Amino acid sequence: MNPKILIIEDDNEINKMLQLLLSQNGFDSRSAYSGTEALIVHGKDISLILLDLMLPGKSGEEIITELKAKHNVPVIVMSAIHDINKKVDLFSLGADDYVTKPFHNEELIARIKARLRSGIAVSAEEKLQCGNIVIDKNNFTAECFGKAIELSKNEFELLCMLAENSGRTCTKSMIYERIWNNENSADDNTLNVHISKIRKKLKECDSENDYIETVWGIGYRIRKWS
Repeated sequence: MNPKILIIEDDNEINKMLQLLLSQNGFDSRSAYSGTEALIVHGKDISLILLDLMLPGKSGEEIITELKAKHNVPVIVMSAIHDINKKVDLFSLGADDYVTKPFHNEELIARIKARLRSGIAVSAEEKLQCGNIVIDKNNFTAECFGKAIELSKNEFELLCMLAENSGRTCTKSMIYERIWNNENSADDNTLNVHISKIRKKLKECDSENDYIETVWGIGYRIRKWS
């Protein structure tokens, strides 16, 4: 059975385009055109949600938590908003990924496939675990070896991104796009400083393990734990 994706988008043309795109890539779909309708049609047969923020009635932000509570599946937000603080707020509400409109079809399909793969590693409480690291995305907290880790917003999102892709390399361009939305402030030095700070904080909790690996010239990955 093909994964079924719930499209929550009030623009009829965009909704139809997404239905066609998903069908062409082996996915089934169901559509909702408002937040209220989305909460009605979302059910156990849904594997992933594509969520537009600007909806009539209840907005996308308002329904993320309710959708997750009804049936917890990955939520990819679709929006033209570029503000990184806004994005972090959405992640804290329960969003799993974010794609900026207008988006490339190939990118959206790649993100869908990645979320469907990584979704099995996320518990009903939205917790990620990699070795001794436990991340609670709902409460915006992280701990290692049972000790709380104090992280900035960008450090938290970077650690989440690495944990969600455990064993797979996150390229620098992928990180710049998700964490800094390709802002001018994002460069190799900024990324290296953030990675260094996260490594130091993890080391303070667990001195026996090195969690984050550098893939020289490409990016970073968190160790794959059996």
